[in-house]
Amino acid sequence: MSTIQRYTAQERSNHWVVAIAFVLAGLSGLALFHPAFFFLTHLFGGGPWTRILHPFLGAVLFLSFMGMAARFWRYNRITPADRQWMARIKDVLCNRDQGLPEVGKYNAGQKYLFWLLVVCIPVLLVSGIVIWQPWFAPYFPVGLLRIAVVLHALAAWIVILAIIVHVYAAIWVKGSIRAMLRGTVSEAWARHHHRAWYRDVTGK
Repeated sequence: MSTIQRYTAQERSNHWVVAIAFVLAGLSGLALFHPAFFFLTHLFGGGPWTRILHPFLGAVLFLSFMGMAARFWRYNRITPADRQWMARIKDVLCNRDQGLPEVGKYNAGQKYLFWLLVVCIPVLLVSGIVIWQPWFAPYFPVGLLRIAVVLHALAAWIVILAIIVHVYAAIWVKGSIRAMLRGTVSEAWARHHHRAWYRDVTGK
């Protein structure tokens, strides 16, 4: 079976650092968010360690994601074809491919997820710094701390839900996970799911 390289080893490593940092930051954040999730602190050595580690995990997430965003932003520019693709999202979900715009390296759904993360992850960083006890929070007024807490929680829930959809889509579209594990996809997969990208990389 003929294959095409979709991701380099460096790109895959960057992605998995982001993924691991997201899971750890998300679990530690949920543990601090509500008593119902407090049991998750056991994963991090208890409540105090969870509170200490969470901001640093968030910083790792931000830095690694910004590195990934710098690599992939040029593939994620929204085009008129992407808007047409989104307008026919019901056809996409029902596997009715006839007449759909050709897709580049990423489809419109992936691109909108990318830009959502580009907005939300810096919001998480900035709001997280504002409420970071005991280092920065004492320097901000209480009103600003309350706004930062709400923004932090809202952005976190948006990102968590978006990543759940992202993981589900990766499982749903057979072959996507292999691309991030091995770095390659079959020619048939590329031709079917990302025809414009397939032509760019193969010249066919």
